[in-house]
Amino acid sequence: MSSPDYYKILGVSRDATQQQIRSAYKRESLKSHPDRVPADSPERPTRTRKFQEINDAYYTLSDPARRREYDAARQYEETEAEVDEEVPSGGAAGFSWSNFAFGGDRNERDSSQFGSVFEEMLREEGLAEEDDTQGQRRTRPTSRFWSMVGGISGGALGFIVGNFPGALAGAVAGNRLGAVRDAKGKSVYEVFLDLPQPDRTRLLSELAAKVFQSTMGR
Repeated sequence: MSSPDYYKILGVSRDATQQQIRSAYKRESLKSHPDRVPADSPERPTRTRKFQEINDAYYTLSDPARRREYDAARQYEETEAEVDEEVPSGGAAGFSWSNFAFGGDRNERDSSQFGSVFEEMLREEGLAEEDDTQGQRRTRPTSRFWSMVGGISGGALGFIVGNFPGALAGAVAGNRLGAVRDAKGKSVYEVFLDLPQPDRTRLLSELAAKVFQSTMGR
């Protein structure tokens, strides 16, 4: 079985730098994230599959060792195709995609991987900040994050209470955001996952617009 073209999935060339691969992942993961459509949308299954492909591509290409092994397998397959020979099961020189942990814990890996880059994107946009409390480094929402969430939820003003982010939300999300605000020790991605699904949809769309604008401006 031919291996997927991860460079094509991310929309980068084979000689792309690690930074270009990371930037492409930010762009493509936001574009295809399932939460950008309502939970009952018929697009959601297709988006979920596409999102998993993008995460698999980034997982493989973002690590130099995995990338070298993947490139070697692809080169072997292309060479074999030129002489019209069948590629042995398992890939080149015993290459096995199971080595890349595409097993039962893939959803957990995808979530963790996206969460890490998601927090990085929020920091770049001033929507999150690193906080080192009791020796544990976490990325916490800033007042700008709560302003955005409050604004898309029903009109709100973000603010800081002590060292913990808070929000005064409108009727739609006020109680929910207040509960999230008071849950100490949460990272910004955990806060994001606790938001109602419509708010996650709008927040991802807002963030995607900022990321795409930033990419086009370079």
